[in-house]
Amino acid sequence: MTPLERFAAYAKGEAIDRLPCVPIVGNTAARVIGAKVSQFRGNGLLIAEAQIAAYRRFGYDVIRVFTDLYTLAEAMGARVHYPENETAYLEAPAIASLDEIARLKPVNPATDGNLPAHLEAMQRVVEAVGREVPVTGALTCPFTTASFLIGTENLVRLMLKRPEAVHRLCQLALESGIRYAEAIIDCGCAPSLTDPMSSSTVIGPRQFREFSYPYLKRLIEFIHLHGKSVTLHICGKTEKIWGLMADAGADCISIDNDASLAQARHDVGSRVRIMGNIKPSEVMLLGSPADVRQAVRECVATAGDSPRGYIVASGCSLPTETPFENIQAMMDAVAEIGWPPRLQRPG
Repeated sequence: MTPLERFAAYAKGEAIDRLPCVPIVGNTAARVIGAKVSQFRGNGLLIAEAQIAAYRRFGYDVIRVFTDLYTLAEAMGARVHYPENETAYLEAPAIASLDEIARLKPVNPATDGNLPAHLEAMQRVVEAVGREVPVTGALTCPFTTASFLIGTENLVRLMLKRPEAVHRLCQLALESGIRYAEAIIDCGCAPSLTDPMSSSTVIGPRQFREFSYPYLKRLIEFIHLHGKSVTLHICGKTEKIWGLMADAGADCISIDNDASLAQARHDVGSRVRIMGNIKPSEVMLLGSPADVRQAVRECVATAGDSPRGYIVASGCSLPTETPFENIQAMMDAVAEIGWPPRLQRPG
C-alpha cells in the first residue's frame, strides 16, 4: 500500500498492512543526500531533493517539509543563526521592547525571509511524490512565534505585567500564521503545527488557556475551512492541556517522549488520533536497532488499539546525526508487527 492508501483505509477501519509510521526526519534528510544543513537556507530545490530522497530510502508515511522553528519569526525580523551542519537557532528576537511592536508586520509568504524557499520545496515534493504520500509543511504556532519576536523571558514577564501587549504579539503572529497556512495549502500540502513554547514545561495550563489556546484555535479553524486536517505537536509535558489541544480542533496530537503514551490514550484517545512517543535522543540517536525495535513494540502495545487511531512516531524531530540503521529498524519493526497489531499491553 502507498502511504495515502494506508491512511485512507485506516480512517475507514479497513484492513491495512501495518500501522502508519513517521520517524520525524527533519534535518536528518540532509545526510541522505550528503548535504550540510546550512545549505538548506534559501534553497527550496535542495530541501525538496533531501526530503524526497529520505522518503524513498525509508518509506515512511508522511513527509514534513521542515528545517527549523524560526521561519515565521525570521520573516518578521528576528535574527537566526545557521550552524554549518546543525539545526538553526534564534540569535536575536525581532524587537527588544514593546515600543517597537508597531513596526512588526504580518508576513508576505511570497517574499519574506526563507518562506519562498520552503514553499518552493513543498511544491517540488508534492509534484514528485504527492500522489502516494501526504506532504505537510511545518508551521510554528502563534504563541511560540510571539516568543521569538520579543524573546521568551520578555514574553513570560509581559504575561504578568502587560497581558494586552502579549495578545497584540500573538494576534500579529496569528495573522502571519494564517497567511503562511494559506500559502502551504495552495502548494497542495497540509500545515503541520508545532508549538514548543506552549508546553507545560514553559507556561502553566492557565497561561496556555489565556494566551495560546485562542490563537491556536483560530488557526486550526482556518485550516479546517480549507479542507485540511491538523496534526499538533507541543513539546515536553502536555498532559494537563491535552483536553484543550483537542478542544482547539486538532485531529491528531503528537505526544512528546516526556509524556505518557498510556495516559494520552486513556485521556484523549477517544477524541483524537495520537502519535509518538519514541525517544528521539535516548533511543533513536544513541540506542541500537534492537533498542528501537523494543521501543516500537512497547508503543504499539500501549496505543496500537487507540480508539481514534495511532501512528508510530518519534516523540519529536530526530537529531541530525540519528543513525540510518535506527530509522530503518523503526520501519522494519512496524512491518514485522503487521496488522492487526496484537501485542500485550504493559501491565
